[in-house]
Amino acid sequence: MQALAFDPIGPRYSEAFPTKSGQLACGEWLLSELEPGARVLDIGCGSGEPTLRQLVDGGLTVTGADLSDGMLGLARQAVPEAAFHRIDMYDLATPRAARAWGAPELGPAGQGSFAAATAFFSLILLPQDEIPVVLGRIRDLLRPGGLLALGMVEADLDNAPLPFLGQELKISGYLREDLARTLAGAGFSVESGSGHPYAPASTTLPPEEQLFLRCRRVS
Repeated sequence: MQALAFDPIGPRYSEAFPTKSGQLACGEWLLSELEPGARVLDIGCGSGEPTLRQLVDGGLTVTGADLSDGMLGLARQAVPEAAFHRIDMYDLATPRAARAWGAPELGPAGQGSFAAATAFFSLILLPQDEIPVVLGRIRDLLRPGGLLALGMVEADLDNAPLPFLGQELKISGYLREDLARTLAGAGFSVESGSGHPYAPASTTLPPEEQLFLRCRRVS
């Protein structure tokens, strides 16, 4: 149901969040750390802007994953050089990736095959108890020492209903210390992070604190 809500939102999402300096800075970090052609998985890729376009233009091999048909349609138009899969992120690194979604490279067969992953404001659509599970599955898809660029909202929320561009979304978040502990429990170290106060445009949502974390898979 969360994915269905994004189908009518489509390009209006970018209208609500036109400034993406923190997200672009994370993309620059990935480009500085990764070798040309390295494989990156963008989880909840949305319309493909700006991350898919930034990383493809930087010479990386990028796969976008999203559950919204509407958003994937926009991403395919915006960044035709990328590969795309429609998949529930909860099924990453599990047999259901191939069985239910036709994406074996995002299931057990793809473990350790990605140099990096990005997840900008996609995990916030999960209940809090599912977020560590999905982080662990993302870790499974990363090579040793693989990178994770993560965008979250700093708020103590668990599946809280919020209106957004004419739709109701259920949003989860953490305070930054709790988020760091959650990442450590899932097998990631936080190398650096930044907070960005932000007031979404074109919505009734209150101002929020966006967190951007640069993480690395640890043994």
